[in-house]
Amino acid sequence: MTTDHRPQYVEDACAALLADGHCVTFDAVAAHTGIGRATLYRRRDLRAIVEDHRSRGRHAPDLTGISADLTHLRTALEELATKVRRHEEELRRLRRT
Repeated sequence: MTTDHRPQYVEDACAALLADGHCVTFDAVAAHTGIGRATLYRRRDLRAIVEDHRSRGRHAPDLTGISADLTHLRTALEELATKVRRHEEELRRLRRT
């Protein structure tokens, strides 16, 4: 009985590619593992591992993206705080009348 280590090889290759800042592609995984592209596509378990890591790589934020998100959130928060202050002032005015 032989143990198929290919899923673990593919998992390790995908993790290494992402850690090094590279895109996870079937070509890159094939080159990294020595497993043929056709095998990566044909075997559902291997294809699922590659596709899962590909989607993680596309959604992984970089420092520039995080910085832009923080700037956007800070601006939105400041605008919201301004609206809350305006509404509080309006409520105070209405209560006086």
